[in-house]
Amino acid sequence: MKSKKTILGVIISIIVIVVGGVWYYNSQSKESASPSDTTIRIGSKDFTESLVVAEIYAQALEDNGYNVKRVYNISSSLVHKSIVNNKIDLYPEYTGTGLMTILGMKMMTDPDKVYQTVKAKYEKKYHLTWLKYAKANDSSGLAMRKATADKYNIKTISDLQANASKIRMASQGEYEQRADGLPMLEKVYGKFNWKSSKVYDNSLKYEILDKDEADVTPAYTTEGRLAETKKFVLLKDDKHVWPPYNLAPVVRDNILKANPKIAGILNKVSATLDTATVTKLNARVDIDGEEYTKVAKDYYKSIK
Repeated sequence: MKSKKTILGVIISIIVIVVGGVWYYNSQSKESASPSDTTIRIGSKDFTESLVVAEIYAQALEDNGYNVKRVYNISSSLVHKSIVNNKIDLYPEYTGTGLMTILGMKMMTDPDKVYQTVKAKYEKKYHLTWLKYAKANDSSGLAMRKATADKYNIKTISDLQANASKIRMASQGEYEQRADGLPMLEKVYGKFNWKSSKVYDNSLKYEILDKDEADVTPAYTTEGRLAETKKFVLLKDDKHVWPPYNLAPVVRDNILKANPKIAGILNKVSATLDTATVTKLNARVDIDGEEYTKVAKDYYKSIK
């Protein structure tokens, strides 16, 4: 009986030592883990704005000790597949794109409702997390010659509709038929009885306005030329026709779980990005010809 108790005691002692050793090893491993032990693969779409914002994310993570692998210039149609298929760990996405293009849901116009919807659906369906969204909104809009807008005191699309008979429209042709173009505007704001409406190539629209050959044109709300505020103004969509396309980082859940500090780092970046800021960043690349990497680096330094 005594020998059995002695053997049992030895066994218990061994178990305690082994379990204690495992606990100590794990605790030490956790304490010694650092961001530099992890490489984060950051993706971007294949246009200026996505490249600049992705590079700002990269600068922020590197500044906080993470190794970063850049996987840029992914086709817009493939970037979601890339993150789902574990080719990248995070990238900047637009709430409206997530809602309608990826999830195939109906349009919503409230920014927070769109965000909460995509956040919940992405988590459940894809195990992806939407971090906080930025005020920066790359949606559809209407740009005007500032001189004309000032002349008729036009600040909103409602103002534009009321003065349409004095306004020359520079269209891109399909805008009059496209569901999210003039038909949607007229359904909400009423008929636009333009003084004239001519079709121009999209690449020429700001030159046409600058030459006083037209007064208003369809635009995206963060286009670089809109940074030229002495020449052009972006009208306020006061009746919220178009859905919001707010920028936000989308991150794989497993990466965020292993590296929870990423959320705070990238949320701080998003908090600084509004529509005017992103427009200016785009302008430095698309208008001034600067490299997107330099523009992103300069910007990150300015917000540190």
